[in-house]
Amino acid sequence: MNSTPTPLGFTHYLAQGDAISYAVAGVLLLMSIVSWYYILSKAWSSWRIRNSARALEAFWTAPTLTDAIALIGKSDTENVYTPLAAQSAQAANVTAQAGSLNAATDPGELITRTLRQEINRVAARLENGLTLLASVGSTAPFVGLFGTVWGIYHALANISAAGTVQIDKVAGPVGESLIMTALGLAVAIPAVLAYNAFTRVNRITLAELDAFAHDLHAYLTTGARVGK
Repeated sequence: MNSTPTPLGFTHYLAQGDAISYAVAGVLLLMSIVSWYYILSKAWSSWRIRNSARALEAFWTAPTLTDAIALIGKSDTENVYTPLAAQSAQAANVTAQAGSLNAATDPGELITRTLRQEINRVAARLENGLTLLASVGSTAPFVGLFGTVWGIYHALANISAAGTVQIDKVAGPVGESLIMTALGLAVAIPAVLAYNAFTRVNRITLAELDAFAHDLHAYLTTGARVGK
């Protein structure tokens, strides 16, 4: 006795699914698209930042602070390091601060505050998208698992309604439902790996910014300040 094999696969799973099955698949697809957008965009940005970090070595070889800022600005395509030097130099310019509340502030404190604000600004930029990647990495497996549980529930309900239990009728729908768990993991794993990689790059960048800010503060407070 020949029996026609039942077509199995993700397409068949969706064809037999309901609104919740479609919603789970749609959420996973949206998570994947958004996470890959951030993965690719931040990978490009991180590569440019790491390349521009090399200009920090040449910064102190420039003859003047103005030349040094112009030199680093040519390589700092992501505008991460240049504002730190430019804004701190502006804060150290006594003439430029005349007529403002900053003029009554101790120059060293003003430079410190400016450097801190710029580092916080860069840190906020670097962390953009990391929360989303972490959220996708932690929730996508559970979204896929929910799709699996829902699919198994419907498969067992259909088998119960048919009144007959055959191993091929059980294994097929259950196996199709497990596809959702696999899809959830496929969405989560790249997001988790990217989150860890970007966190490490950000930690290195912020450490370099802290060191650069310390050197700038030492130069601007102990050296000849601009406009004095």
